[in-house]
Amino acid sequence: MNIVVCIKQVIDPEAPPASFSIDTANNKAEMKGAAPVIDPYGEYAVEAALRLKEAVGGKITIITMGANLLREVVKKPLAMGADELILLEDETFANLDGWQTANALALAIKKKSEFDLVLCGREASDTNAGQTGPVIAEILGIPCVVLARKIESSEDKVKIERVNSSGYDVIESAIPMVVTVSNEVGEPRYPTIKGIMAAKKIEPIIWKPADIGYDSGAVQQRTKLQKLYQPEHEAKCEFTEGETPEEMAINLAVKLREAKIL
Repeated sequence: MNIVVCIKQVIDPEAPPASFSIDTANNKAEMKGAAPVIDPYGEYAVEAALRLKEAVGGKITIITMGANLLREVVKKPLAMGADELILLEDETFANLDGWQTANALALAIKKKSEFDLVLCGREASDTNAGQTGPVIAEILGIPCVVLARKIESSEDKVKIERVNSSGYDVIESAIPMVVTVSNEVGEPRYPTIKGIMAAKKIEPIIWKPADIGYDSGAVQQRTKLQKLYQPEHEAKCEFTEGETPEEMAINLAVKLREAKIL
């Protein structure tokens, strides 16, 4: 089975707020010491692909896009066990919206041509939009299942357990198709020393816009970020007074009613 996994380099969602700042003029987040990471849901998608490869064999191709991508970050899926890395690396691929991103990825997948399954994370930690996988499927004209917690393959079909509000659905579909993977699939494996050493020897394939036929003028932006900011949290503490614990409790209840909490 030929599996394509789309991943994304993002600001570490576990990094403390002090480790980045907001460039309000350009609506960008700037890191101040913390290194970027592979989007966590993207790692779950890689893990799902590795489990499929272990079960039925095949090849895993990782595709990511952006500008000035850090090799030690984007090569992590190779260290986990993926076979090939394609980088859509150019300033043109920086700061695209979900529609433009999905178009570029779909063009790269078409150029790759040999694929049975396209896996994406359910959403990226920097936007939480969850648009990329379904839009890729729409552009490629193939089925899409979202929120997968388990993926199994047999012959020319894929069986998927899709998470819902009360448990999960079981869906069977012909391939090729797109699947977005949720964290219920299980924790991604850690790269081994052997895997890390092997990944260092694999040179990524780099494609520019012309290599995949991406025309930035033809693919118009459909969403616009109005404002990026860090919320300010204010808190104050007020003590209730009283001669006895009972009186303090009554005064507290009065204040809570005045604040419309009770």
